[in-house]
Amino acid sequence: MRTVVHAGIYPHPAIVIPAVGGAEAKRVTRTAAAMSELAGRVKVSGADVLVLITPHGTMFRDAVALLAEEQLTGSLARFGAPEIKFAWRNEKGILQAIEAEADRLGISCVQLDQRRSRAYGVDVSLDHGAMVPLYFLQQRGIRLPLVHITFGLLPPQQLYSFGQAVRKALLRRKRKAAVICSADFSHRLTEDAPAGFSPAGKEFDQKLIRLLEQFEVEAILNLDQQLVEEAGECGYRSLLITLGMLDEETVEPEILSYEGPFGVGYLVADLTPGRKGKARSYSLVQEEESEHVQLARQALETFVRSKQIIDPPPTSPLCRQRAGAFVSLRLNGELRGCIGTIEPQQENLAAEIIENAIAAGLYDPRFPPVTQEELPDLVYSVDVLAAPEAVTGSAELDPQQFGVIVEKGRRRGLLLPNLAGVETVEAQIKIALQKAGIEPEEDYQLYRFRVQRYH
Repeated sequence: MRTVVHAGIYPHPAIVIPAVGGAEAKRVTRTAAAMSELAGRVKVSGADVLVLITPHGTMFRDAVALLAEEQLTGSLARFGAPEIKFAWRNEKGILQAIEAEADRLGISCVQLDQRRSRAYGVDVSLDHGAMVPLYFLQQRGIRLPLVHITFGLLPPQQLYSFGQAVRKALLRRKRKAAVICSADFSHRLTEDAPAGFSPAGKEFDQKLIRLLEQFEVEAILNLDQQLVEEAGECGYRSLLITLGMLDEETVEPEILSYEGPFGVGYLVADLTPGRKGKARSYSLVQEEESEHVQLARQALETFVRSKQIIDPPPTSPLCRQRAGAFVSLRLNGELRGCIGTIEPQQENLAAEIIENAIAAGLYDPRFPPVTQEELPDLVYSVDVLAAPEAVTGSAELDPQQFGVIVEKGRRRGLLLPNLAGVETVEAQIKIALQKAGIEPEEDYQLYRFRVQRYH
């Protein structure tokens, strides 16, 4: 079942609405026509719910905000058009599913109802980033239930992961969504632009449009964050969530219009999946991977891209156990890094995996640090170690079933079980001794341990 049946980029200048813009609205007629066209495509898409992502709702630094009132309301009164009002039924059941899926990835959500809004001192009315696209949908007679999302100031890869979580929530609820990505591009295109002029404005818009046309998702995720900042945009993060919702879909974007008469870039584009085009295999969180490997992947990718260490997902079962763990990385079938702990060093297994994933990618002395370009092609495995037990000799070892530890004083060497090319006990002990710097003729202690390997 295809759960995203429409996806579009909708700018949100209130001036595009004739009752607000008056004569000035004529300067953005191309934008208005394109938005009306895009809304018409929603009407025939088969969608049964709208998922709207806006940059202008209540925003948190470390969490995504979800409006949680039964009915989502607002008006354009502050833009001089109080007669234009909005009242959309909230799809609260989907909010619960989104929060649960995001929580699995360690991404926090805040559901904002009246009670919570008073506690935070914020408003739960619809923002103009939502109302401008909704105006064109209303004009087309569309009255689907609405999910309203305001992105948080999270790293790009976490916003992408959140989009994946939304997609999975919709899939599990068996819903078909039209995604409304509310996004203005640079606010610094001209001398009289709202944020002042910067040459980065035009550079950002041109580059992002080119990457969208080619659907180069990984390149969009890895955009120079200084360029993003200098462009003074307000839609990049909305787009990242949208791209996460389109993960693994075949998309051939269509640019309907682009103009910037007021110094702000207004792009209207159709990203609906299922057209002829190139399929994209890049996936930040691969659904076939275990929770252990998903966490390791997210930890390393987050750190490589933003130098941030993710927090353990608080409700994960991995937070309720402690164990040593090794994280192994392979690239094109070859080892690319492996770091681990024999005994637990962190407060829980989730933290252990996060720590060791970053170490495997960046601090294994046998390899240079992993680069951003390598991230999509890495294959991960996570070995969770049982407590070691002392053995009296090699007869109690089995290189397929047990890992081995050799120890003399402070020198210690470990080798995991079931490794390619290690077929005998003798070979297993020899490699472990070499890693520990222990000579074979020395008197050393042997231990064995079992592992549970996750892929």
